[in-house]
Amino acid sequence: MPLFERYLTVWVLLCILAGIALGQMMPGVFEAISAMEVAKVNLPVAVLIWAMIVPMLVKIDFAALSEVTRHWRGIGVTLFINWAVKPFSMALLGWIFIGWLFRPWLPADQIDSYIAGLILLAAAPCTAMVFVWSNLTRGEPHFTLSQVALNDAIMIVAFAPLVAFLLGISAIAVPWETLILSVALYIVVPVIAAQLIRRRVLASGGEAALQGLLKRLQPISLAALLATLVLLFAFQGPQIIAQPMVIALLAVPILIQVYFNAGLAYLLNRWSGEQHCVAGPSALIGASNFFELAVAAAISLFGLHSGAALATVVGVLIEVPVMLSVVKIVNASKGWYEAGLRHGRARP
Repeated sequence: MPLFERYLTVWVLLCILAGIALGQMMPGVFEAISAMEVAKVNLPVAVLIWAMIVPMLVKIDFAALSEVTRHWRGIGVTLFINWAVKPFSMALLGWIFIGWLFRPWLPADQIDSYIAGLILLAAAPCTAMVFVWSNLTRGEPHFTLSQVALNDAIMIVAFAPLVAFLLGISAIAVPWETLILSVALYIVVPVIAAQLIRRRVLASGGEAALQGLLKRLQPISLAALLATLVLLFAFQGPQIIAQPMVIALLAVPILIQVYFNAGLAYLLNRWSGEQHCVAGPSALIGASNFFELAVAAAISLFGLHSGAALATVVGVLIEVPVMLSVVKIVNASKGWYEAGLRHGRARP
């Protein structure tokens, strides 16, 4: 795992501090940035989010969809977790913890917005970092690639209806026009742009040229992510200073849903007889989130100053240490997992 990505949590914490400090020192600058909008889309943030998302989507080979039947049990388990369990479990945890247990310690006018941010975080499966997690568990690379490609294809059509449904049953107003615009701006157009870039590079220089491009784009993606966090926390600074426990409270339902969904996917793969090299990445894909998309959608739907944007950023903050702990659990339990397969639960 690259050194910079390994310490992503440290850089995120530094960006939080820098954003809060800059927001206090230069409020006029950030107010001007906040006002740079067209159709409720903040232009500076939109550029940064594109710089985050497009390099990640260039990695995806949609031709890998032809491989989905090779590990159909693992594919089925991951799809079930990603689309039928995780968004709904996160909504439930949001209602329990943010809407009820932690309500007395949170700003009353942001409760619904926090829950909306958690829903957005869980509604999009991770696209890029799962390749790192899969590699760390010695996961089957063809499974990981085909699963991510399939999730991205589903996300194009399922993200908006799923988010609208969950926000609706949470009694949170859904601005449909903004939601559809977010899907177009941050899923459809980046996917098309990334695939055009990928095909052109492969046609001109082959796989070596593509890997070289990805290596150059990765720092740009991470730099854009960190710059976006500075902006977000420059706007969120007064709220965090007034109630510093907000981040810790928002982290609780996120942590629970990560371990719950990872554990459920892992156990379902074992029960179905899937190999450990598939069960590991399946659990990690099932648990992780496409936080870049969640941040973009939260900003578009609820604004830079919203609790929704802050909730999605908490997902960024805890992503690396939490997922590394899941990797450790998956690797440490390999003997137990395979013992179950040897005792007759393996499927042909």
